[in-house]
Order: sequence, then structure tokens, then C-alpha cells
Amino acid sequence: MGHDENELEEREEDVEKLEEDVNEMAQKILDYRTTLPDQLKSALASSLVAQRPAFPTHLSHGSEPGPSGCTNPDAEGPIELGRRPSLAQEDHDTAEKTRLLKQKISSNASALPVLLKRMKECISRIESRESCNEFIPPVFKRKKTS
Repeated sequence: MGHDENELEEREEDVEKLEEDVNEMAQKILDYRTTLPDQLKSALASSLVAQRPAFPTHLSHGSEPGPSGCTNPDAEGPIELGRRPSLAQEDHDTAEKTRLLKQKISSNASALPVLLKRMKECISRIESRESCNEFIPPVFKRKKTS
């Protein structure tokens, strides 16, 4: 019976050790759940700031050269070296560039059906020439893929 009691005590010690480990892990998980979202948010924000493209801050619309010869979008006098325009101006510039980009994408997308139709017509004309046994320049021949 001494052997069974020793084995039972060892199991109880193992269970207690496992319970302590589980409690420690639960505490770590709780700590991670409370601190990790803020850490991820700040890491993501700093990563986005680091990857932010450097747009030129002086656009040709509405800017006039100041007395120092520098362009001045606010028309309040010369721009001091190292001074950045306000965030509102940067946001406005970014919004304008975004609007122009969306407009270009939209116009390109609306032109796609016409281009596709013309491409299909050209392909059909090339294929009709093939069927007539006419000479076709090698540029227009399709490469056979195996």
C-alpha cells in the first residue's frame, strides 16, 4: 500500500503544479488581453506614419511666390525653413490628390469595355486572315503553350 500512497501523493503534487501553471497562464493571458490591444494600436500607428508617402506640400493651385522666392500656399508671407504646413492643409492636399486619383481610375475603368471590344475585333480579324492562308507577321502569331 505504501507504493500506491506515494503514487497518489505524486499525482496530487503534479495536479497542484499543473493548477499553478494554469493560474499563471491565465494571469498572463489576462495581462496580454489588457495591454496587447494598446501595444498593437501604437505599433500600427507608428508603422503607418513611417510608411506615409511624402507628398509635395506646395501645389500649383492657389500658391504664390513669397518675397523670399518660396511658394506660399497660405499667402501669409514667406515660409520659414523647416516649418511644415498645417495638418489641415496637408489633409486638404491629400484629399484633393485622392479625388484626382479616384477620377482617373474611374475614367480608366469606363474605357475598358471599349478597349476590350476593339481587342476582340482585332483578334477576330487576325484569325480570319489565318483562315485565308495569308501571310501573318510573326508578331501576331500566338505562342503555343504546352
